[in-house]
Amino acid sequence: MNATLRWPKISKGCPLPPFRGTPGWVYGETMASIAIIGSGFSGLCLGIQLKRAGIESFTIFEKSDRLGGTWRDNTYPGAACDVPSFAYCFSFEQKTDWSRKWSPQDEIRDYMEHCARKYDVLRHIRFSTEIAGARFDEGESVWRLRTTDGEEITVDVLVSAVGQLSRPHIPDIPGIEDFRGERFHSARWNRDVDLSGKHVAVIGNAASAIQFVPQIAPRVQQLTVFQRSANWLLPRGDRAYSEREKRLFGRLPFLARLYRRWIWLQLEMRFPLFRGNRLIAAMVRRLAERNLREQVADPRLREVLVPDYPVGGKRILISDDYYQALGRENVELVTSGIDHVTEDGIVTRDGATHPADVLIFATGFQSTAFLAPMRIEGRDGRSLESEWAGGARAYLGITVAGFPNFFMMYGPNTNLGHNSIIFMI
Repeated sequence: MNATLRWPKISKGCPLPPFRGTPGWVYGETMASIAIIGSGFSGLCLGIQLKRAGIESFTIFEKSDRLGGTWRDNTYPGAACDVPSFAYCFSFEQKTDWSRKWSPQDEIRDYMEHCARKYDVLRHIRFSTEIAGARFDEGESVWRLRTTDGEEITVDVLVSAVGQLSRPHIPDIPGIEDFRGERFHSARWNRDVDLSGKHVAVIGNAASAIQFVPQIAPRVQQLTVFQRSANWLLPRGDRAYSEREKRLFGRLPFLARLYRRWIWLQLEMRFPLFRGNRLIAAMVRRLAERNLREQVADPRLREVLVPDYPVGGKRILISDDYYQALGRENVELVTSGIDHVTEDGIVTRDGATHPADVLIFATGFQSTAFLAPMRIEGRDGRSLESEWAGGARAYLGITVAGFPNFFMMYGPNTNLGHNSIIFMI
């Protein structure tokens, strides 16, 4: 195909006016077909913007039976966003009636489903269709997709919107297969397992753990949290929005937009911290240490909760109740490394045995294994995996040389540690 590509202009304004130019991206007189893999925030946003630009020739392939990405998968108790609600929604579809300052998981998922219905994206989604791989056909200048069921699909443009938080990481711990109790990752929470009265071991203590540990601690008999390294933690300051506030934001949309921009500015002011600004680092450290002193009375527990790296060296966490949960009589924080797992517990490197009926992994995601387990092949049969053998990289985090008409949403080196990723989509 040697026809000239015609790109419709997609405005950055908000809201976008209906597109009244050429109806779609065309090869001569033929509408180009677009495949989007994933129906999380990125895939949903791209689908909406394509429709607003007059482009209907796209399909979103979703491996699950429901949209939502990480907000569909992470249903653990206490799951919530660590970015303020008003900054965690699309600028063109500002939600003004969030229930809380920090929105819970089910409310975010419901918002996404609302957007899909309102902008008529649902009919473009093929649910329960997992893409196993894609190969660029140089002779036809098309992408040939292969599903896990063996179906082949041909498209002109391929867009990956699978995100970076979709594949749970399970550490390779000796003896883990010998454990006789229930075990699962926090991103695949097993609600069929009743934790009441059980000895529960949580491996990991980062973003997910600090949310579900306070929720399950009152229900279990004994909760053992295995910490590899401490995290700098600030108070979240969560609260419910009053009905008066909701009405005010709903009646005065400009006020909601102003509030959203104020949140963005506050979060953006953290960026110098990650660039090594000593003054801001000192201020944040004082806040974190004061929060620790106020929440944890036991000096020995406080000592092991102080990180051994500078503020900003890793992601800064936020919680109003994690420290309080660690102070409960039925909660133990273990800092000795894990040696191996037995049939009924965990043995640490200091020789101590910690009984467990249930193992919960709060060990994050394979965030650097982009697109896995899909195999993407570009020109000359080159695989993206081999291209990235020395580290994932892409021009502006979007496209890679040698892979024509292949684009990524939320690609390499586009992640944030200080603001809302929604602003980056």
